[in-house]
Amino acid sequence: MIEGTVLSTDPTTHGWTAVDFAAAPTPSAPITWGQRALWMAILRKPEYQPNINLRRIVTVPRRAPADVLRAIGALLTRHSSLRTRLRTVDGDLRQVVVDNGTHPVLLVPADATVDGVPVDVGAADVARVADETAARLASTAFDHAEELPQRIALVLVAGRVRQVVIVFSHTTVDFRAAELVLRDLRLLLLRGAIDTPAGLQSVDVARREHDAGARRRGERAVARWVDGYGRLPRETLPEVGPPLSPRFRRGVLVSAAADTAVRMIANRHQVTSSTVILAATSLVLATWSGNDVVGVYTMVSNRSLPGYDEAIAKLNQLGMVVVDLTDRPTFADLLPRVWSAAMNAYRSAYYDPADMRTAFEAAGYPYATGINAHCYLNDIRLTTDADLFGHDTSPARVRAALAESSFTWAESFDAFTWRTRLEIVDRPGGLGLALTADTAHLPPDRAERLLRDLDRLLVEAALHDVPWPWR
Repeated sequence: MIEGTVLSTDPTTHGWTAVDFAAAPTPSAPITWGQRALWMAILRKPEYQPNINLRRIVTVPRRAPADVLRAIGALLTRHSSLRTRLRTVDGDLRQVVVDNGTHPVLLVPADATVDGVPVDVGAADVARVADETAARLASTAFDHAEELPQRIALVLVAGRVRQVVIVFSHTTVDFRAAELVLRDLRLLLLRGAIDTPAGLQSVDVARREHDAGARRRGERAVARWVDGYGRLPRETLPEVGPPLSPRFRRGVLVSAAADTAVRMIANRHQVTSSTVILAATSLVLATWSGNDVVGVYTMVSNRSLPGYDEAIAKLNQLGMVVVDLTDRPTFADLLPRVWSAAMNAYRSAYYDPADMRTAFEAAGYPYATGINAHCYLNDIRLTTDADLFGHDTSPARVRAALAESSFTWAESFDAFTWRTRLEIVDRPGGLGLALTADTAHLPPDRAERLLRDLDRLLVEAALHDVPWPWR
């Protein structure tokens, strides 16, 4: 192997290579609460597992002095979480760390030739090959007992590494942990080494979860969940007809109007943009369902405890937001109420899922199917700031932008974890509202109408306080 980032002078190089890693022995540990929550979901719907693999791509700087394979090996040595398998030991699922060994790396050439003559490829071509490679690596479920929790590929041009593709198993890293791993990889590519110690690893988190303080915190969270669930209706949106095939459809509404409106509301009322979206979603669901109390589930990062901000682990768990609209509040009055409900959810999102299931069953509540009957809101924007720079906030322009919102249908699924899932995503030119819904409860025409209602509510609330009923 040639020094630097070049693997071979032959632009047609392809196939597999491997990187070595070696670290001090690490004792095995139980799985974390976050891992247990996801594992229980996988057992319920194993066919859905490839959809939760995390795809990431890192561009290798042309002047990066470090050898790419050596940098990847150092990354694996640094983080025991990346060397962890999930295996059943004496009847219990445990994290088993591999101390030394090799990790396979796929080599993918992005070169093109015409009559045997190399043709220059641009950045767009390299990015396309990287995206296709990530999709291929993510298309099958991980064998957690045998595979390490990531798959790695290098995209080459003329033998030089241009992109590193990593597909993570979500059982071992969450979104924050994945970004921390990529940060370390970039540093290793540029510097060759990292002087600061690594953060907590997945086995460290698991051991902390078994101390007395963590157990008490988890018990309090479970008690609040059971109490909150008891206030919810049996389901948010009733069944309105037979399901279509495929049963679940995903539609995406992209709205520049909603993007501006959310920022305007957040600035006026001094709340986060996520609070604005949660309040608007709660109000639309209450209006559509006729329920006085609605439950909205959201993902909580669980990184506020000391040392957890830098942890390489799956810490995120579900939080349950219970919103009471019995007194018919205006939208402005609803905002602080939703913020308070969200804070309660965040404080109650760190728990042992096995204890939660036991408590639900003891109370006579369905656990998995009961939760899935309500809406799951997942705000996965890269930035949630409310900066209005560059946004025209004049009422005429905001209203006019509403007519420019575009709706398209995306994927369809035969099976899906949630009856209703709303994702808030970044999209060029606006805020993306992506709704995946069970067609028995939200047929395609009603699903699109719900998103347009949400879009319209945000615009109306940005221009004046919206009274009940908002429609």
